[in-house]
Amino acid sequence: MLTTERLTQLISTKRAILTQLREIGQRQTDLAASGDIGLLLSLLGAKQSLIATLQELETALRPHYAEDPEKRPWRSAQERVACAQHASECNALLEEILRLEQLAAEKMTARRNEVAGQLQQVHAASQVRNAYEAQRRTTTKVT
Repeated sequence: MLTTERLTQLISTKRAILTQLREIGQRQTDLAASGDIGLLLSLLGAKQSLIATLQELETALRPHYAEDPEKRPWRSAQERVACAQHASECNALLEEILRLEQLAAEKMTARRNEVAGQLQQVHAASQVRNAYEAQRRTTTKVT
């Protein structure tokens, strides 16, 4: 097998994994907004598995990054163009994934702040109720 055939396989696999990660990122953003933590955690587990696979791919690709692209033995110019196109798509997918990660983080922060505000309201209401109960007991004992 030519090294360029292996490179093409690796790039195609990387593109497929990045496409899956983008889909997970879109779902993650939706779940972060809805607050469904159970599904979000399950999704993050699947995402972690894909990231591990992507890291393995990057390790396999590392020697190809050191090569001079002009000196690679391609079977045809079309194969070279297709591989370059897939590599370019990988870069675009990665940028989109990073954008989705940022968006999901922002939505999680907003959700966290919303829940914190609700907890503060519950705490304040509890303090008011306790004060009212204490006042009522004091008034009941006096009469």
